Amino acid sequence: MTPRTLIIAEAGVNHNGDMRLAKELIDRAADAGADLVKFQTFKAARLVTGTAQKADYQTRTTGDRESQYEMLSRLELTEEMHRELIAHCAARGIGFFSTAFDLESVDLLISLGQERFKIPSGEITNLPYLRRIGRAGKEVLLSTGMAALGEVEQAITALEAAGTPRTAMTVLHCTTEYPAPMNEVNLRAMQTLHAAFDVAVGYSDHTAGFEVAIAAVAMGASVIEKHFTLDRALPGPDHKASLEPQELKAMV
Repeated sequence: MTPRTLIIAEAGVNHNGDMRLAKELIDRAADAGADLVKFQTFKAARLVTGTAQKADYQTRTTGDRESQYEMLSRLELTEEMHRELIAHCAARGIGFFSTAFDLESVDLLISLGQERFKIPSGEITNLPYLRRIGRAGKEVLLSTGMAALGEVEQAITALEAAGTPRTAMTVLHCTTEYPAPMNEVNLRAMQTLHAAFDVAVGYSDHTAGFEVAIAAVAMGASVIEKHFTLDRALPGPDHKASLEPQELKAMV
C-alpha cells in the first residue's frame, strides 16, 4: 500500500491578526481534508529590529508605509489565542500545528503539548534553536530553502546530537521565493536529500497552483506543506502566494 501523504495547510499569518479569520481558516482546512493546519508563533521583538526593512515580496504585497517590525507585531498570536485555536482545531477534527521562530516560542509550543516541530528555512543554521527543538525529542520537519547541502547536514547532526533520531525527521525541499517560479523548483533536489541523508523527504511549496505539489508526491514526498488563504485579494504578505479554499480541497 502506498503511504499516505501528510498534508499541512499553512495558514501562517494569513489570519491578519484576526481570530475570526484564524478560525475560519481552520474550518476551511478541515473542510478540505487537510491533516494539519499550521500557524506561526513568534515575538516580533525577538525577530527584527525596529528599523528592519521588509523583504521585497512583503513590500510588493503590503507596501512600505510600515516597518517589518510593525507588520509582524500585528500578526503575533498570544498564548491565549493559541489555546483558543487549539480548541477550535479539536472541535473540527483537524490537528493544530505551528512554527516557532524563537526560543521562547519553542518553549510555548512545548508547554502546549505540540507533538511535532517545523524548522523554517531561515533557522536551519540557528544552532541554539535546533538544539532546543532536538532536546524535545519530537517529530521534526526541517525546511531547506536557501540552504547548501552542508548546512542541511549540520542541522541534522545538531538535532541528532540533541536527542532527536534521524528516523523522526522529514527534510522538506523548498524554494524560498513568493511565489516561486516553476523553473526554479528543481524537485530532484528532494531525491538528492533522501539519497544524501537517508531521511524521509517532503516538499514545502511556494509555487502558484498545486501541480508541483502533486508532482512532488509522485516523486516520493511524504509531506506536503502549502500556504492557503480565504481570499488572495486580502491584505497581507502571504495571501498572493496561497491557495484559496476550493483549490486546497482540489489539491487534497
